[in-house]
Amino acid sequence: MKVLREWHLKDIILVTLIGAFCGVIFWGTSFLYNLLAAALTPFGLQPFANEATFGLYTLAGPLAAFIIRLPFSATLGEFLGAFVEMILGSQWGVADLLSGLIQGLSSELGFAVLGYKHYDWLGIISTTITTTVITFAWDMIKSGYANYHIGFLLLLFLTRLVSVFLFSGILTYLISRLLEKSQVLSR
Repeated sequence: MKVLREWHLKDIILVTLIGAFCGVIFWGTSFLYNLLAAALTPFGLQPFANEATFGLYTLAGPLAAFIIRLPFSATLGEFLGAFVEMILGSQWGVADLLSGLIQGLSSELGFAVLGYKHYDWLGIISTTITTTVITFAWDMIKSGYANYHIGFLLLLFLTRLVSVFLFSGILTYLISRLLEKSQVLSR
């Protein structure tokens, strides 16, 4: 698997399409999030709605990276997805842009630490770890997670880790492999 080091018009168009497609998914995920939050709130478990759906909100970055294989494709894909989600009328408004940037950079870091050379299971594990750790640290500040008991925090963290691994890791990897086998994206 060759890793290209420069962007071409085709790559820019592709990352834009990935961002737009995922932005619609992000917007749709908000409805699932709200249903889960409403169901879990009476039990004091509302934060688990965020954690269970979190991987769906972070799939644009890894998907862009697995398909485009260029530095900053994960960051750009995730940010564009957040922008589209915001434009569609997200309940979080302009805060989506900051979340998209943080999520994109955290996913990007997973590929960067591997020198942008592993678009395989090692890449999945790396980006899952960086995305989970960095975004969870952000939620410690932004969402007040620092006020929770350590046992509750560990359960939240594990739920996020599994969600990111399944949706942003395995799902995006499988989608990129299917697209590769179909030769739809052949260079």
